Amino acid sequence: MEHIENYLNQSDCLTIHDVDDAQKFHMLMDAFNTTRICKDDQEHAFEMLAAVLWLGNISFLVIDNENHIEVVADEAVTNAAGLIGCGIQDLMLALSTHSIQAGKDKVAKNLTLQQAIDTRDSLAKFIYASLFDWLVEKINLSLAMGKQHTGRSISILDIYGFESFKKNSFEQFCINYANERLQQHFNRHLFKLEQEGYELDGIDWTKIDFEDNQDCLDLFEKRPLGLISLLDEESNFPKATNLTLTTKLKQHLKGNHRFKGERDGAFTVRHYAGEVLYDTGEFLEKNRDLLHSEIIQLLSSCTSQLSQLFASMLKQPQKPASSPIQAGMPACQKQSVATKFKDQLFKLMQQLESTTPHFIRCIKPNNKHIPGMFDKNLVLEQLRCCGVLEVVRIARSGYPTRMTHQEFTRRYGFLLPENHTCQDPLSTSVAILQQFDILPEMYQVGYTKLYFRTGQIGSLENVRKQVLQGTLEVQKCFRGHRARRYFHELKGGVVTLQSYVRGEIARKEYSILLGLKKQAACKKLDEQLMAVVQIQSVIRGWLVRRYFSSLQDSKESNVSKRRPGRRSSEIKDLPLEVLPSIVEELQKRILMTEAALGRKEKENAALREQVQQFESRWSEYETKMKSMEEMWQKQMSSLQMSLAAAKKSLGTDNTTGQPEIHHGAQSPSFYDSEEMSFGPHTPSGSTPTRILNNGTNTNGGLNSISTLANEFEQSKRNFDHEAQAIVEVKSADTVNSVEDIRSLKYKFEAWKKDFKVRLREAKAKAHRLGYGDAEKYRRKWWGKRTKRF
Repeated sequence: MEHIENYLNQSDCLTIHDVDDAQKFHMLMDAFNTTRICKDDQEHAFEMLAAVLWLGNISFLVIDNENHIEVVADEAVTNAAGLIGCGIQDLMLALSTHSIQAGKDKVAKNLTLQQAIDTRDSLAKFIYASLFDWLVEKINLSLAMGKQHTGRSISILDIYGFESFKKNSFEQFCINYANERLQQHFNRHLFKLEQEGYELDGIDWTKIDFEDNQDCLDLFEKRPLGLISLLDEESNFPKATNLTLTTKLKQHLKGNHRFKGERDGAFTVRHYAGEVLYDTGEFLEKNRDLLHSEIIQLLSSCTSQLSQLFASMLKQPQKPASSPIQAGMPACQKQSVATKFKDQLFKLMQQLESTTPHFIRCIKPNNKHIPGMFDKNLVLEQLRCCGVLEVVRIARSGYPTRMTHQEFTRRYGFLLPENHTCQDPLSTSVAILQQFDILPEMYQVGYTKLYFRTGQIGSLENVRKQVLQGTLEVQKCFRGHRARRYFHELKGGVVTLQSYVRGEIARKEYSILLGLKKQAACKKLDEQLMAVVQIQSVIRGWLVRRYFSSLQDSKESNVSKRRPGRRSSEIKDLPLEVLPSIVEELQKRILMTEAALGRKEKENAALREQVQQFESRWSEYETKMKSMEEMWQKQMSSLQMSLAAAKKSLGTDNTTGQPEIHHGAQSPSFYDSEEMSFGPHTPSGSTPTRILNNGTNTNGGLNSISTLANEFEQSKRNFDHEAQAIVEVKSADTVNSVEDIRSLKYKFEAWKKDFKVRLREAKAKAHRLGYGDAEKYRRKWWGKRTKRF
């Protein structure tokens, strides 16, 4: 803090309780990032702030009796010049001299100490103000939403309020003038426009008087004899002082009751908030706020981008100077501070007039800045000065709640009974008020609006809320019932669909498992068959090897018997030291052979057990096949017997019923065997037929029986062949043999059933084909045969 004490250390307060500067700085950086201000712009802004602070530390040294100065070349000048982006000597020259245009020549004039301080402060204020405007522009550009979204906005205007200190200077003069203008805006909306609206809408209203501050505004703004105009006029004279300013003000404004001249260059203004005494000691200098051409040229020649930008804002075409004081200044600098402030205030008021205002009055509880302390007189004075008391009076006697007839009808029209016949909004509004017994003195009906006193609209809102709440309850119950019913229907459909889907999935899974089970069974059976074949191959190989070994042993024994002398001689020829090793090797081989033989015996035992199991299974298969053959033989025998009996009965019928037919034909030979085997020893019989001597079939029943007999013989032979084929191949594939036998059984059952049906039909046909004379006899004979069967 020791390097930047001139601008920051103006009070004894160096720290603030519960305020962390480091945390505030981090919040500032977050705000920069949120508004999307880039890092380079942030660095430039901090450079300008640091330059302003270092400018405040620049000091001057008086060099002569005329109070002329020169700039002290210290750290402050070096740092300020580096941050601004200009040369050190250029900055020192701009702060210590001033050029005056005299005809075509320029005359350099050394500045006095006070002039140099004012020039330094003017440069610092210009940089700071330009930086502020630049940051506002950056933020506005970052937050811009586009033209299509800028139709509506919310603006907040925060002002200090009236200021009245022991010494009030030019700053308090401008602030209080702005407060007068804002108070006029407040009065206009809360008093003037309010009462004018009542009168225009034709309601009964007694006007309330209030203090109008228009005459005070005229004191500030009136031309050419207003305070601002006279101040600007006096500021144009180079030798003007605070006394000449006060004299001029007294001379022109002595007849205004809002103005009062005082001694020692002071004057008093009666504001709506009270009287304020202003000291004109620094009015002229602060109103001029001179920024010499040397400063503008200095900023233009700087290397910093912001410095050049700030200087470009002041470069405008030169106009003839209106006074020697303004010679050598840019055009924008010829406008005084008070005039610029008034123009900015007018722009603000134009923007406020285009909006719907809402006012918040802040009341100071005490002047000691102590919490929990309430000064009644101070608060009452503020309420009176701010016009709050008049606002309260208007609110109590006025009609703060107002609605157009259309809005009122649209909001409360459904509260009327259904038989209401009013159509226009005015009649409907009156009917609603009468329906709910609103007292006439609590509202007034205007041409376009309804006006209610405080609290009257609440009863209508309560009734409306109850009706809407009941309606919502009914709708809620109905919608809930409908939603539940739909849910149950949907749930039933989903459950049904799920049952079908799950059933289909279960069936698919079952079929897949069944197929897998069949595959596993087939695979297991194949593995068992492969194991049997493997066992057979091992056993056969072992038998062959054993037989081969026995042959080889017998052959060697025969050879040894033939040549015993040679073998013994060979053994005798071996050296003695070799014999023990040979014996030991032979013993090892014997042990290994015995161990291998033991393992083989265990394997053979296991294989024998498996062979026994397969033999038992094979015997079971053979037993089943034999039982099936016996069953088929019995069934075939019964069919043969039935067929033979039918042939005999038909033959007897034809012989008895037709005596005129020649009997020279060959007598029929019946197949009388009681055995019918499907094995290889099944005998083949001749097909029974019955043919008349003349070579033609004279009986339809006999022809049908003959056809059935031929079919029976042919089917018997087919079944014999298929059974013989199954018996021949059953040793190779047991599983397939069982399946073939089962299939043959089903085939035989179907053929037997069909054959019985056709045999029965043939018998019935034979009965119908008999002649009249023998019909009775045949019926008796056939009845006897039927009973016997």
